[in-house]
Amino acid sequence: MKNYKVGIAGLGKVAHLHAKALQEIENAEFTAGCSRTLSKAASYVSEYGAKPYDNITRMVRENRLDLVIICTPHPNHVEPTLEALAAGAHVLVEKPLASTLEDCDVMIEAARQAKLNLGVISQRRWYPPTLRVKKAMDDGKIGETIMGTINMLGWRDKAYYESDEWRGKWEEEGGGVMVNQAPHQLDLFCWLMGPIDEVYGHWANLNHPYIEVEDTALAIVKFKSGAIGNIVMSNSQKPGIFGKIQIHGKNGSSVGVQTEGGAMFIAGMAPILEPPINDLWTIPGEENLLEEFTREDDALFEKVDPTVYFIRLQIEEYLDALDQNREPLVNGEEARKTVELFTAIYRSTRDNRPVKFPLAPESEREDFDGRLK
Repeated sequence: MKNYKVGIAGLGKVAHLHAKALQEIENAEFTAGCSRTLSKAASYVSEYGAKPYDNITRMVRENRLDLVIICTPHPNHVEPTLEALAAGAHVLVEKPLASTLEDCDVMIEAARQAKLNLGVISQRRWYPPTLRVKKAMDDGKIGETIMGTINMLGWRDKAYYESDEWRGKWEEEGGGVMVNQAPHQLDLFCWLMGPIDEVYGHWANLNHPYIEVEDTALAIVKFKSGAIGNIVMSNSQKPGIFGKIQIHGKNGSSVGVQTEGGAMFIAGMAPILEPPINDLWTIPGEENLLEEFTREDDALFEKVDPTVYFIRLQIEEYLDALDQNREPLVNGEEARKTVELFTAIYRSTRDNRPVKFPLAPESEREDFDGRLK
């Protein structure tokens, strides 16, 4: 097992979670951190014993870094990714991969050309209740998948949007609930339900007049398998309720995971209040397993810091992929599916019609996939 030197680019709130996760990984060393200003980098890395930088290329080459984790705001993922790849490092990007398909495709192609791995943080795939849902589906326990739903109802107040200057703005954040809060649920939805055929969606800003971006979005999804789906995502419900994905099978059985509960997690600002759980399980003969599952998940939640633990598991899988010279579970192409899905909802709202998949970048338009009206 090789030891890996890791750098972090973009030293905001979420970067602390990655630094702490790296400290818990036996074969990883948090070696250096990069910010736009050297003073900020020095202040950040001081508590981790890492080196400060204001230039990614120099950080990678001087330390011979194996991996750079990108933690910049969403529209700013592409430039540091390209710089790290060009300097010779593998890259792991905070969700989502980017805010546009054009940026996604540039990053994916750059990694391919460099023969380096590109991955995206999607740590909810490692939640035990999520893995139970996936295994039940893979084992055929619900039969053919016929329907899936996302219900993610939460709240963001004015203080949240004022906590960083980039929040709530199209250019700096790239979008609202779909781009920032919902990518984890959208990733799980695509992973569990399979390739999408068509999306009809609508987004709106319902009760946050002080921000530019959407606080609510809905969609109806047709999958290539013939299954159908429904998505409800919102930052407009106080105080913050839940995030759920439920999958229904042709044999009448259903399974579900509540990934968020109590109030939605805000990296660096609020903890995860409730453990992720299986909230629905109607497989014949297994209906009574919900209590056992919940006990297991409660025990794990009490034993670990969930904000760090599941990021650690994904980084470990990424490093294992490097050891085995394979693609990580959530590579660039896999992560692009999330961006493709929320892009379809933006375009569907603009054009007032369903959007067929696959989607290509709209390089000839300047309306940011329909975000700018």
